[in-house]
Amino acid sequence: MRFPVALANPIPLYLAPMAGVSESPFRRLCRRFGADVVVTEFLSAEGIRRENEATIAKLRFGPDERPIGVQIFGSDPIAMGDAAALVTDVFAPDFIDINFGCPVKKVVKRNGGSGCLKDLTLVADIIKGVRARTHLPVTAKIRSGWNEETRDPVKIARACEDAGAAVIALHARSRTQMYSGKANWDEIAAVVNAVSVPVLGNGDISSAADVFRMHEHTNCAGVMVGRGSFGQPWVFDQARALLDGKPMPAAPAVAERFAIALDHARMADAYELDQRGAAIEFRKHLGWYVKGLPGSAELRKRLHAVTSLMEVEGIFADYLAAVARGDVDQRRASERDAETLAA
Repeated sequence: MRFPVALANPIPLYLAPMAGVSESPFRRLCRRFGADVVVTEFLSAEGIRRENEATIAKLRFGPDERPIGVQIFGSDPIAMGDAAALVTDVFAPDFIDINFGCPVKKVVKRNGGSGCLKDLTLVADIIKGVRARTHLPVTAKIRSGWNEETRDPVKIARACEDAGAAVIALHARSRTQMYSGKANWDEIAAVVNAVSVPVLGNGDISSAADVFRMHEHTNCAGVMVGRGSFGQPWVFDQARALLDGKPMPAAPAVAERFAIALDHARMADAYELDQRGAAIEFRKHLGWYVKGLPGSAELRKRLHAVTSLMEVEGIFADYLAAVARGDVDQRRASERDAETLAA
C-alpha cells in the first residue's frame, strides 16, 4: 500500500481542504509546522473550466506548499475532466482530489460534493472522467453515505478504488449528520480492511492526541486534520512526535502564539490583492488563535473589528502589556495551556 507521491513519513499528516481556511498562507504555515501534504480549498469544476477569475486565483500555490493537491467538485464527469486537464497543464499540482464529501446545501443541491454519493455509478464516472484527462494521481474524499439509511462507506470506497482512486479519505459521518454527532472511526477501520489503496482517516480530530488515537484505532495509512488545525498549526508537529513515539512538544506560550498569528497575518496580507478584504476574512483565524485565553472575549471583540492586518500587532502588544501589568491573570492562561495539552 503506497502513496502516489513521495513522502518522508510513513504515516503522513494531511491538512484537509476547507473552504475559506486552507488558503495558501495557512497551507504554507501548516507545512512549516509539519503537515506532510496540503490540499486546496474545494473549487468548482465549472468555475475552473470557464476560467472564473476568483476561482483561478485560488489555484495559486508556491513551491514550499508541495506536495499539494487541488480539490475539485462537480457532478458532470466531462466538466470535471476539463477542470482536471486545465489544472494539470497550467498549475501542475502533485495530485487531483475529488470532493465527494462536502455537505453544504448549495453544493449538494446540484449533486456536487456528498450529493454524488446518492449514485455510485456517477461517482465512478467522475473518477474515470478525471483520470482520463490527467496524468496525475487522482484521489477522493468521501463521507460514510448520503444519509443514515444508505450509509455504507465500504461500498463507496470500493467503488472509488475500482474506478481508479489512488487514495481515499473518509470523513466518517453521513451527509445528513453534517458536522454534528460523532464520527464513526470503526467505519474508517472497516474501509482500511476493505480496500488496497491508502486510506486517510478524517473526523473529530481536535488535538494531536486525537491523531494518535485515530491511527491506533483504525490503522489508517494517514490522518487528515481539518478543524483541529484552526488556530493551532503546531498540532502537526505535536502529532508527528506522538506517532514517532517521542514526547509531545508543548503548545506555544501566549507571546509565541501571537508571533505565529502575526506571521500568518503578514503572509495573508502579502498574498491577497485586497488588503481590507483580507483583514476581514482573516478575523476568523484571529479568533481561533486567541480562543481560551483569559480576557479573550474583549480581545476577540477588538480583533473582529480590524480592517487592516497591520492593526493586529498593536492589539496583541496591548494584551501582552496588560498581562505584564497583572491586569490579566496569567496563571489562568497557563492552566488553559495545560488543559489544551491534555485534551
